[in-house]
Amino acid sequence: MINLEVPKKAKGLVNQARQAASEVFRPISRKYDRAEHEYPVELDMLASLLDGLNTSGEGGAGAAGVRRKEDEKDSGNRNGGNLSTVLGTIEMCWGDVAMLLSMPRQGLGNAAIASVANDEQLERFAGTWSAMAITEPGCGSDSAAITTTATEDGDHYVLNGEKIFVTSGERADSVVVWATLDKDLGRAAIKSFVVEKGTPGFEVVRLEHKLGIRASDTAVLRFDNCRVPKENLLGTPEIDTKKGFAGVMQTFDNTRPLVAAMAVGVARAALEETERLLTEAGVEVDYDRPANLQHAAAARYLRLEADYEAAYLLTLESAWMADNRKPNSLQASMAKAKAGRTAVDVTLGCVELAGTLGYSEESLLEKWSRDSKILDIFEGTQQIQQLIVARRLLGKSSSELK
Repeated sequence: MINLEVPKKAKGLVNQARQAASEVFRPISRKYDRAEHEYPVELDMLASLLDGLNTSGEGGAGAAGVRRKEDEKDSGNRNGGNLSTVLGTIEMCWGDVAMLLSMPRQGLGNAAIASVANDEQLERFAGTWSAMAITEPGCGSDSAAITTTATEDGDHYVLNGEKIFVTSGERADSVVVWATLDKDLGRAAIKSFVVEKGTPGFEVVRLEHKLGIRASDTAVLRFDNCRVPKENLLGTPEIDTKKGFAGVMQTFDNTRPLVAAMAVGVARAALEETERLLTEAGVEVDYDRPANLQHAAAARYLRLEADYEAAYLLTLESAWMADNRKPNSLQASMAKAKAGRTAVDVTLGCVELAGTLGYSEESLLEKWSRDSKILDIFEGTQQIQQLIVARRLLGKSSSELK
């Protein structure tokens, strides 16, 4: 049974992550929001610290993997790396989402490698900073519609295609690219490949200008007869039409709770700042009285906070299930859907409650409202998450429920 308190062994990590968010992220948050595409050099030392925490087994606040072994025996409830990483991510994104996304070696591609790479690949790619490239110009939320191809040629695969909206696509050392081995075989033929920077045929085309998370670079990548060694394919090269593309989709079991954690962190930051502003304005939020008997602003705040709590608990559940070797695809999508939408609703609601302060650059509330929208979109949009949840609950396949 899940314990909803922060595990004692994770409290040190949570405190360290909160200090990093408060002392490193927050002070430079506005600076790099204005200086889009400029790399936050202040993050280098912090990234080294997280590397040390990950190496020591204490866990960092970035990439981690959902790795399950069939021969593992149930040894009771465990609070492991996934829950610790989610808790750390919440704290870091209380500071700034874009800063966390800009952290070296903490990219979504690192999470993919940690989830599905074999032992040799884990050792070989240790220390790399890896982005993840899924979305294409003609393929957004339906990752099964990928058209980037990987053609076997001797000891290599030859990749051809274009990827868009790749977080850390320019700064990262490598990119985990989703491509199909055979378009006619559909989902089952989709595999992921680690493509290292400097590989001939791999080009960063441009960087995007964005509504939010401006400190994080978002790139368009092109692969033109890009030759990737066979040993850089993550998982098995065999195409199992019965299994589908469960291997690469396993990555989402890990990254969706992380994105949910990002949303929870931003929402909490907005709520705390709004509560401070309400208190200064003489509006008291009383938890011992019904909301309809309080000031209208306090009642609205309580409704926003209730949504936040629901998103927080769903996020913890999805990470806890991964730590305890339980299938968490449904819970990961539920957490991502709820937290992504909640972050948008909460931050915009806080902007409204704060009035002119919420809309000006005197406060970070307006920035958080811009940053939050991407958390409802990437790693699967709100609509796609609801579709996945419906399929799971109703026992329908993707072809039966579109």
